[in-house]
Amino acid sequence: MTDLPRRAAVLCAAALICTAATDVNAWSFAFPSIEEGRLDFSSLKDRVLLVVNTASFCGFTYQYEALEKLHASLEPKGLTVIGMPSQDFGQESGTDGAVKAFCEATFGVQFPMTGLLHVKGPQANDFHRWVRAQRNWEPTWNFNKVLIGRDGTIRSLYRSEDEPTGSKLTRAIDDALKA
Repeated sequence: MTDLPRRAAVLCAAALICTAATDVNAWSFAFPSIEEGRLDFSSLKDRVLLVVNTASFCGFTYQYEALEKLHASLEPKGLTVIGMPSQDFGQESGTDGAVKAFCEATFGVQFPMTGLLHVKGPQANDFHRWVRAQRNWEPTWNFNKVLIGRDGTIRSLYRSEDEPTGSKLTRAIDDALKA
C-alpha cells in the first residue's frame, strides 16, 4: 500500500508529459536563420512545410535547383521549403555565410534556411528529435525531407532519392496544400 501514492505520482507525471508532448507540433520550433535573426516556424503556421536537411558538397546537391523552383511556384499556394544545412554527413561548408553564398550563387536559392544544425543522433536539433519521437525516423543522408501539413503535423517522410519534383513528392505536396 505504501507504493500506491508513489505509483500514482509517477502515472500522473507520465500523463502530464504525454499530454504536453501531444501539444507539440512543427509550429513549436525556432532556429537561428542562415541570415541574422531567427527562423520561427510559428510564423509559418497554416502553411505546408517541406523541411530538407541540405549539404553543399553532396551528390544530391543538384536538388537545390528543384527545391527552389518548387518553392517559387507553390509558395503563393501555401508551400514553404526550408533548408537545414548540416555537417552531420561531412559534406557541408563550415560557416553559415559560406553555405548561404554557395546556395545563392550556384542555385539562386531564396527559400528560408536555418543556420548549420545537427539533424541526427543525440545532438540533433529539436525539430528532428521531435520527428524521431513521432515517427521513429531520422535522416540517413543529406536531402532527406519532412513534409508538414497545415496543421503542423508530419504528413510524410522522404529519403534523398525522392526527387523534389518527382510524382511521389509532388502528389503529397498537392494533397497537403488542398487539406
